[in-house]
Amino acid sequence: MTIEINDLHKQFGKNQVLKGVDLTIDQGQIYAVLGPNGSGKTTLIKSILGMVIPDKGNISVLDSPIKKNWKYRKKIDYLPQIANFPPNIKVKELIHMIKDLRNSPSEEETLITLFGLKPFLNKKLSTLSGGTKQKVNIVLTFMFDSPLIILDEPTTGLDPKALIRLKGLIQNEKAKGKTILVTSHIMQFVEEMADEILYLLEGEIYFKGSIKELLERTDQTDFEHAIAAITTTESHA
Repeated sequence: MTIEINDLHKQFGKNQVLKGVDLTIDQGQIYAVLGPNGSGKTTLIKSILGMVIPDKGNISVLDSPIKKNWKYRKKIDYLPQIANFPPNIKVKELIHMIKDLRNSPSEEETLITLFGLKPFLNKKLSTLSGGTKQKVNIVLTFMFDSPLIILDEPTTGLDPKALIRLKGLIQNEKAKGKTILVTSHIMQFVEEMADEILYLLEGEIYFKGSIKELLERTDQTDFEHAIAAITTTESHA
């Protein structure tokens, strides 16, 4: 398995964000992490990344506990929802900087061509549109060969052509046996891409299973209505 989480708790002030989450993520699947705002999605992802320290519980990534073991992060490629790039450096400078930091083999040239970024390599990041910044974000995420990929709202700002290429890229990485966690508000994207749905509600895993299982559980015929209906079902997964 790729990720194992046991009895994870996290509280910010009086707000209990994660309430004893137990979760197993198997290798080579695409998991969509869904839930309403404030359900604990971001805190769960940041806990896996080591950016949030849980109050209680254990997390193992790639069969190793992550406590006091920062090196595991080198095996994760992460696309943040909002990429805060330094505004005054050029795209190619940012790519080289990330390559130097990671010090790993990279495939940026193929991705630059795939997303049509060659005309932007000498432009400062502050001059780019939101969609072009997202393409840069995607290149930085996928140019390394890591077994675990975490994508937080990866479709933001993408035009239809870039979206098709992103979908193909994700499927190619899955075909290599990689594990992918993705959050998205675009239900059509989730329906096309995800093997498993993880639905968080008020800090707990409310549902974990396939889209087919979700449709059966909610007695719905389409995915969007199933997601809308899931909070009205009574039993926990």
